[in-house]
Amino acid sequence: MSQMMHIDNIPSTLGKFKMEKSSYHRQRLYSSLAKLTFWSFVFIGLIFMFFFRSSSSSSQVPSDLSRRSLRTSSYGGPVWEKRVKASAKIRSRNGFSVLVTGAAGFVGTHVSVALKRRGDGVLGLDNFNDYYDPSLKRARQALLERTGIYIVEGDINDVALLKKLFDIAGFTHVMHLAAQAGVRYAMENPSSYVHSNIAGLVSMLEVCKSVNPQPAIVWASSSSVYGLNTKVPFSERDRTDQPASLYAATKKAGEEIAHTYNHIYGLSLTGLRFFTVYGPWGRPDMAYFFFTRDILKGKSIPIFEAPNHGTVARDFTYIDDIVKGCLAALDTAEKSTGSGGKKSRPAQLRVYNLGNTSPVPVSDLVGILERLVKVKAKRLVMKLPRNGDVQFTHANISLAQRELGYKPTTDLQTGLKKFVRWYLSYYGSGKKSAH
Repeated sequence: MSQMMHIDNIPSTLGKFKMEKSSYHRQRLYSSLAKLTFWSFVFIGLIFMFFFRSSSSSSQVPSDLSRRSLRTSSYGGPVWEKRVKASAKIRSRNGFSVLVTGAAGFVGTHVSVALKRRGDGVLGLDNFNDYYDPSLKRARQALLERTGIYIVEGDINDVALLKKLFDIAGFTHVMHLAAQAGVRYAMENPSSYVHSNIAGLVSMLEVCKSVNPQPAIVWASSSSVYGLNTKVPFSERDRTDQPASLYAATKKAGEEIAHTYNHIYGLSLTGLRFFTVYGPWGRPDMAYFFFTRDILKGKSIPIFEAPNHGTVARDFTYIDDIVKGCLAALDTAEKSTGSGGKKSRPAQLRVYNLGNTSPVPVSDLVGILERLVKVKAKRLVMKLPRNGDVQFTHANISLAQRELGYKPTTDLQTGLKKFVRWYLSYYGSGKKSAH
């Protein structure tokens, strides 16, 4: 540019200078028109590609519902509202109208069925993410629909959806079971735990604090909050400030968040610390589940041991016992004390262990499964990895016994027999894939 200015300032004659300057302007004009034409085509092309891809992706969504994660379906309309109202309608005297989040999950399915059978109104909410095989969640959904329970497909962070559901159904209670589960997966996808277990809980509580009347809330914490605690059995009074995994940390954060919303807004909140829940329709990422699958397929299964050949044990709790604890927590939950987001007086705040009180070494679990499926397991003994797993869990349930009447009745042998029977009927003898 400086060179061009220098040339323009040194004309040989006046006429020649005018001719060269005019030619130069024509060249710049042609160049500008060419650039304008080029970028116009590029811009039009980008617009075309955008609309093409948008229409293409939107047409693909309905055919791939099972793979969607953290997205909300379209909702609304008279037909949809009618299904929501019918599902949430109370059919027994003194019954509840309960919103069950995570209703297509393992615990959510069983709790929803139990509530519906006793006459409560039940509406489910689930996002059907693909943390594990969504087809199992769809099968649970079909089971719930046969019992008259409708599951709205949506995310718990969709505040507009939550508000709309409360406007339609006016829930008296919320059973908040939606969460990103699993200890090891947190090392692969930590943001999913923050999204579901922290942000999702806050979204739910924000809506619950604002509706009138406020519902009573029972929600799923976890035995994982005890983390590196070495005192056994674990009591609700024990310290929970040493989480061993991100999952545990998000559940501990949930308990602190619950305390805050109880204190400020008068929400009635009951946290339930589940201890290794198992049974029919369970989660494929749980050891008892994939042990069964791999034993039947002749694959090796990892048996973890702690340092110095220490035993790894879990307080396995059968799903039916967990359901009884959940329903008891709902039945004994007091009403919230706020209105329009303002507390009128202190509200109920509780946390309970729901376990079986009988820790079983993982090696014994494998032995029981071997006898039930009549196949010898290929055991691969490995050191307990540093991925969030703890050596043992053991619940002190005296508080739940005293205040909820909670009393587990199913031993591991009996519970696993029921699970294996379901597994073989659902998947067959290892022929159908269990992811």
